[in-house]
Amino acid sequence: MKKIFIIFIAFGMFSCVPKPETNEGEKIGSFSGIIKNGNFSDKILFEIESDSINFKVFFSSIEQNANRIPFQNVEVSGDSINFRLQSDFYTYSFRNKWIDNNSKLQGSLSVDTITTHYTLEKEFLHNNNAPQSEEISFESNEFNINGTIWYSSNKGNKALVIVTSSGNADRSASRAEAILFARMGFTTFHYDKRGTGNSEGDWGVATIEELSEDDIKAIKYFSDKSGIPLKKIGIKGSSQGASKIPYILSELENLKYGIAVSCPGVTLLESDLNYWKNRNAEALGKDIEDAAALQGKVFEYIAGELSRADIEKALAIEKLESWFANIWVPNLDEVQTDKKLLYSPIPYFETTKQPILILQGTLDEIIPANSHELISNALSKSNNSNFKTVLLDEASHSMYKVRGNDFPYWSKLHPDYLKTIEDWINTVSNN
Repeated sequence: MKKIFIIFIAFGMFSCVPKPETNEGEKIGSFSGIIKNGNFSDKILFEIESDSINFKVFFSSIEQNANRIPFQNVEVSGDSINFRLQSDFYTYSFRNKWIDNNSKLQGSLSVDTITTHYTLEKEFLHNNNAPQSEEISFESNEFNINGTIWYSSNKGNKALVIVTSSGNADRSASRAEAILFARMGFTTFHYDKRGTGNSEGDWGVATIEELSEDDIKAIKYFSDKSGIPLKKIGIKGSSQGASKIPYILSELENLKYGIAVSCPGVTLLESDLNYWKNRNAEALGKDIEDAAALQGKVFEYIAGELSRADIEKALAIEKLESWFANIWVPNLDEVQTDKKLLYSPIPYFETTKQPILILQGTLDEIIPANSHELISNALSKSNNSNFKTVLLDEASHSMYKVRGNDFPYWSKLHPDYLKTIEDWINTVSNN
C-alpha cells in the first residue's frame, strides 16, 4: 500500500560529502531527542558516521517504523551539517549545528511552510538494553531465504515471528518493529519474502499457500535455532501477512498465538477492489458501482478467472463511458496470472483454535470496514472463545493515526497500537 504521508526513499545511492581533513572523531555518533510542533512530538535518532573520505547520516524513529533510513544531500561545513529526506509529496530539509563541544546537535526541520526546531544529545553510554542481532539463512522449497534474529537483553523464552506481507519489500520494512519487540523482551525473527532482498525465488508467481509454507519453514528453523519451543512462539502479520496468520496457525497447532493486523475478511481480490472504490468514490459518484463492476473484471483477469477475449470485450463495451478513464488496466500482454487474489483467510479462521488478536483501523481504506466482524464470525464457528477484536480510532491500514496531528507531514503509529499488542501478549502468555 502507498503510505499517505511520509514515505522515505530508502533505496539507490545516497549522498555523501567529502570529510574535511581535520580530526572530526567527536562529531560522529548517535544523537537523539524529541522533535515537537503543537500537539505533535516524536523521538528521533540521527546516526552520523564517517570514514576517511565521507560523512553519512541515518534516520530512525520507532513511532514511524523507520530504521536507519539514509539521508540525502549531506553537506558539512565547519560546525554545520545539513541533509534532507524526500517523500512522494514533500521534501524534509534538516539544518544542524554541533554545539557544546559536539555533544549536542541543534537543528531545524523545514517542510512545506512549517519550520520546527529541536536539540538532540549525543548518546555517550553504551545501551545495554539494545538487542543483539544475528543474520541467518535457511532453505524453503529449494530457495535460500535470509533473515535476522533479534535477541532481547533479558534472554527470555518469549518469542515473536513477523511473517512477510505483500509486494516486493524485504525484511527492512519490518526491522524497526522487530527491534521494538526485542526491546520489549521478545526474541524476534523476521526474514525476506522469497525473491526479495538477497533471497531466492519469485514471490510474484507464488500462491499464498506457497508463501505460507516459507513462513512455516522459517518458524520451524527459528525454533530449532533459538531453542524456543513452538508453544512459546507467537506470530504476527499485517495486511496480506495477516491473512496468512490463520493458515499458519492451522498448520502449526503448537504455536502460542497469532496477531492479525489490518486483515481482510474477504478475498484479496475483493479487498483490492474495495480500496479502488474508496479511492474513486468521490470522483465517480453515482457511477461508482458500474465502474467497480468493470474494475472487478480486470482483477478477475489478473487472477486467471477471466479469459483475454472476455476482458477485451468488457473493456470495449465500456470504453466510451465517462468514468472509463478511472479504470486501472495493466498492459494485457504483460499480465502475470496472480492466484493470490483468490485467497481468503476466512476458511482458515473457521478452524483456528489458538488465541488470536484482530486489530483494525477505523480509517482503513483497503480492507472492507466489516472485516473484523466477518473474522469474528469465522472464529466463532471454530468454537474459539479466546480471541479479541480491537478497533483503533482514526488508524489507517498501516496503523498510522491520520487525523488530529498539528504536524500532518509526518506519519506516526497510532499511540494505542503497540501497547494494545503488548498488553494482549502479556495476557495470553500468562495463561
